[in-house]
Amino acid sequence: MANVDYTRIRSNIAALNALNSLATVNRNLAIHQTRLATGKRINDAADDPAGIAIATKLHARTEGLKTVRDIVAEAKNMLAVAEGGIHKLEEMLVQIRNKTLAAASDNTGTDQRTALTSEVAYLLAEIDDTVNQTKWSGRTMLSTANFTATYQVGADPNEQLAVQFTQTSALNTYGLGLGSFSTNSATGTFATSSSAAIFLTSVNNALDVIAETLGRLGSYSARLSFKDEVLAISHANNEAAYNRIMNADMAQEQVEATKYSVLQQTAVAMLAQANLAPQAILQLFR
Repeated sequence: MANVDYTRIRSNIAALNALNSLATVNRNLAIHQTRLATGKRINDAADDPAGIAIATKLHARTEGLKTVRDIVAEAKNMLAVAEGGIHKLEEMLVQIRNKTLAAASDNTGTDQRTALTSEVAYLLAEIDDTVNQTKWSGRTMLSTANFTATYQVGADPNEQLAVQFTQTSALNTYGLGLGSFSTNSATGTFATSSSAAIFLTSVNNALDVIAETLGRLGSYSARLSFKDEVLAISHANNEAAYNRIMNADMAQEQVEATKYSVLQQTAVAMLAQANLAPQAILQLFR
């Protein structure tokens, strides 16, 4: 600050010094009051240019991670829909297997074979209906060979997961190898115990396909669960870093605001005294 000389009254240096101090105090007080009002440490880019540049990237990544977590949740829901449909296929195949076992026995009479044929034909038709009705976002998931759905599982462009739980064939009756079932009472699949035994092998193979598909689907579901946990941790860490840069420490800001509020009052008082000080020179003219 400039040196004060009260004998030179044309310029009141003491008042100017006090005024400059008051302006600085007012500016700092306004900064801390704004931070208290908004809860943000950086309210203008000029407050911390480097900090806001870093915080902007952190904010974009944090919001991206939130979106990706939603996408992962949707992927898990898709797998849950597929799993529900496949479990229904498994239940029907077990019933078909039980009826095929009965037809493979010579103790089964003609009327019983006819009844078993009708029941199995109904169940096979229901399998096809279930496959066609198991959909996600308008896409049938079980009626397509090598069904694939790609999901973004990270905040960066190359972090994607292609979910593929069906293999080289669909899970309908033809894809499962059951499309050759015949309802002809004389020459059909259940016409003799030997022909029923041959069909039993096809049913067992179909159950193996279903079991393998469920295992693959479960692996994808578990993998998505792990990814969701990793994303949750990453989101929390990025949010903490962003919070450290952008958001105000309210306790510290209150301390600073109180300090500058007191300094504002003392600066105003000193400015008043500095304005009165040059009047002392009038004593020389008495």
